[in-house]
Amino acid sequence: MKNKFNDELLNFLDNSTTPFSATANMVKILTNMNFIRLDESETFNLIDGQSYYVTRNDSSLIAFRYNKELLGFKMMGAHTDSPTLKVKPNPVIKKNSTIQLGVEPYGGVLFNTWFDRDLSLAGRVTYLNESENIEDAILDLKTPIALIPSLAIHLDKNANKDRTINAQTDIVPLISSGEKFDFEEFLKSSFKDLGITDVSTILSHELSFYDTQKASYVGLNKEFITSARIDNLLSCYVITKALVDSSDNSLIFCSDHEEVGSDSTSGAGGTFLEEVLRRIHKDDEQYFKAMRASLMISCDNAHAIHPNFSSKHDENHSPKINQGVVVKVNANQRYASNSSSIAKFKLAALKADLKIQEFVTRSDMGCGSTIGPITATKLGVETIDVGVPTFAMHSIRESAGAQDAQELYEILKLVSF
Repeated sequence: MKNKFNDELLNFLDNSTTPFSATANMVKILTNMNFIRLDESETFNLIDGQSYYVTRNDSSLIAFRYNKELLGFKMMGAHTDSPTLKVKPNPVIKKNSTIQLGVEPYGGVLFNTWFDRDLSLAGRVTYLNESENIEDAILDLKTPIALIPSLAIHLDKNANKDRTINAQTDIVPLISSGEKFDFEEFLKSSFKDLGITDVSTILSHELSFYDTQKASYVGLNKEFITSARIDNLLSCYVITKALVDSSDNSLIFCSDHEEVGSDSTSGAGGTFLEEVLRRIHKDDEQYFKAMRASLMISCDNAHAIHPNFSSKHDENHSPKINQGVVVKVNANQRYASNSSSIAKFKLAALKADLKIQEFVTRSDMGCGSTIGPITATKLGVETIDVGVPTFAMHSIRESAGAQDAQELYEILKLVSF
């Protein structure tokens, strides 16, 4: 099932190691398709028939095709962040002739998958240049600089039983032997690869570790794709492609901080999407009418039934890899799908001659959520939650079906709002 669509998807996943680089890579795709950059600090002077994008915090993005004669948008949403280990502000730990960097878990990290991996470091660094101006730089070391060694089973006889992992003491990346290390000087030297030589002082940073193993195809017939950050950069890539290949009034919203609740200036719980929509629709009456005419399709991954743990699923709502895009339903509104929005999505799938699956979590288990209910609440827009079936969600390396991402793309292009 190797094809051009998936090849480009895997390349996007490899090069999008943080929300900052993911946003930058989506901007490249949009720019190549003649989308025009907007600046939130300036007036939006929109021209009929043009396409636009705007970013916030370098980590969230909204892009849209503008047609003043059409009311409302087919909105497609996803999130740019993934669970990770974020470097603390004062991270250096010198202990037993080793140097480590202290980290704080971001989101629901599946800790045991982080051991014995080749880790690198990426993110945003804010610095003072030699002219005493504050500047930002997106940094990605690309090469492995760290690891988190497992404790040998000889020293932990319960390692394969009920061992717990302490987030403060057990999951601290090791970067060097010895005791001499200056973190600021290390960052300054890393800037040279970016061609930045005028760094006076490092003021702050938002850096995360990531696994350097490349995304790949797996399976006898290459029927799986496996990578870091499939949740939810796969959806970011798919909706970006669906936007650039559509001609209708489409809009995408790729937001940061979903994994920690979305409550931030650049998260779905913030003002970013609403403010942009209000600036597109110049008065309240036009805006309210547009929201009634719009549809939000929240795209986030769905739990595929695991062959070793099938009891974790409701047997009638157990999505299978490469068996169709998933519509997610929850009676308690953890997903925002309703019969009306589901019908519109299913009709598009019928037009594409593609199958649909449905996911409902077991009634005796808790249910995760997405940006769907958040945007539905803030905007009052009709919403559906969908996604591709995924194994090992929140692992350092997740898996999905090689045909599912493209099928989501094909359906999204045909959804009518």
